[in-house]
Amino acid sequence: MQFAPRYPSLDSKLYHEQMPSPLKGAKAGHFNAALADELQWSEDEKAQWVEICSGQKTFAEFHPLAMVYAGHQFGQWAGQLGDGRGLLIAQILNRQGQTIDLHLKGAGSTPYSRMGDGRAVLRSVIREYLAGHALNALGVPSSNSVGFTSSTQGVQREKLELGAMMLRTSDCHIRLGHFEWINQYQPELLTEFTQKCIEWHYPQCLSTEQQKFEDTVLAFATQVIQNTAVMIAKWQLVGFAHGVMNTDNLNITGSTLDFGPYGFMERFRPNWINNHSDYNGRYTYQNQPSIAHWNLWNWLNNLIPLAQAENKEQFKQDLVECLEHFEPTFLEHYTHGLCQKLGLPSFHKDSFDCGMAFLRILQSEQLDYTDSFLRLQNKEYEAIKDDCLDRFQFENFLTQYHNIREQQDVDVLDAEMKKANPVYILRNHMLQTAIEQAERDDFSEVDRLFKLLGQPFTKQTDLETAKDLAPLPSDVPEVMVSCSS
Repeated sequence: MQFAPRYPSLDSKLYHEQMPSPLKGAKAGHFNAALADELQWSEDEKAQWVEICSGQKTFAEFHPLAMVYAGHQFGQWAGQLGDGRGLLIAQILNRQGQTIDLHLKGAGSTPYSRMGDGRAVLRSVIREYLAGHALNALGVPSSNSVGFTSSTQGVQREKLELGAMMLRTSDCHIRLGHFEWINQYQPELLTEFTQKCIEWHYPQCLSTEQQKFEDTVLAFATQVIQNTAVMIAKWQLVGFAHGVMNTDNLNITGSTLDFGPYGFMERFRPNWINNHSDYNGRYTYQNQPSIAHWNLWNWLNNLIPLAQAENKEQFKQDLVECLEHFEPTFLEHYTHGLCQKLGLPSFHKDSFDCGMAFLRILQSEQLDYTDSFLRLQNKEYEAIKDDCLDRFQFENFLTQYHNIREQQDVDVLDAEMKKANPVYILRNHMLQTAIEQAERDDFSEVDRLFKLLGQPFTKQTDLETAKDLAPLPSDVPEVMVSCSS
């Protein structure tokens, strides 16, 4: 590994240094060798992956640390939070020279555990391991994982479960909630912290030496807002619902972080609540754009103190204008992506309306989101119509659809469709099967899903099963997931 420590250069009030606490009887779960290669792991490091991913081996070049941050959880101020079960154990360079965080999840209690035990269970580790892998393969910015380990140690949740650890990677673990914590508890650190965030993650905002710091901050804020909007658009397009979009679960680079009760939507239900701890439906699939906007608005309030007193009112207005970038950025990327999934030209005035008509059919007929786009791609129009109670609604859509396409180069459009419509998504029942087998010390299903989801746009008849291609029958109850997931 090529170490590039930078977070420890910040004020020590922002973190707590401590060593991981290994689990008893640590053993191999699954290893992402391709990612280890990308992160320039040596052969010796690869050979020691179980020790590294279980907290038994740390590095002299980096002292493990837990970050402190705060946040709004389910819309309510939650006060001080922080890494309650994870440690940043290294920052290293990938093959592109980008600094990547190595974050060990399940590493034991920290000062920020808030009555928690600091542990992760095998179930939740497998869920995050496969989700990060799946999203990256789908082209959605996300954390990823080098590997995970199981153990013989029991961890109490709703029931006694096997303890596990996972080594997560991300381009950034700095959350919107970091700024909330600083503003609330250590406001004197705000300027330096913001400066470092810009230097590390948005150096393009440092345009000239003469530029006022306020202007640099506004450029930074705009970039964070736009990157977040793009990420959310990509979530919506693949039917991904995060489940817990608290301000402490969104980072400043617009890459997906903190997988808990997530889900990939199957039957198209925009108001789908995938998190059974979300009693009010705050984090439904359809709410994700507006929640991201709300979180960013909250975050921007924490940047106001960076303005000189005489510029404060103008700076507030400028921050509002930064936020105005969110909606057009989201709509641009979502519209383009939806048109690509449909095989329609994004420049045509009727393409978006046609796409909305298709989604209304999926919703009213409760059709599978992923499968329906595939069938459209494969021109299985009669098969879709046969699944519709309102056949007339689908015929109207199809007429409009063909009218738009008849004047276009359909070969080009069809080729674009194949890049945008996955054959495989990580369905909850697929996950459940892998988890149940892993709890019996059989990781073969985790490995199969890892390979399958690594190439989601390619048909893999040798690997797939019938259950990978469709939702559970309507008379089979859904897998329940909550914040403990």
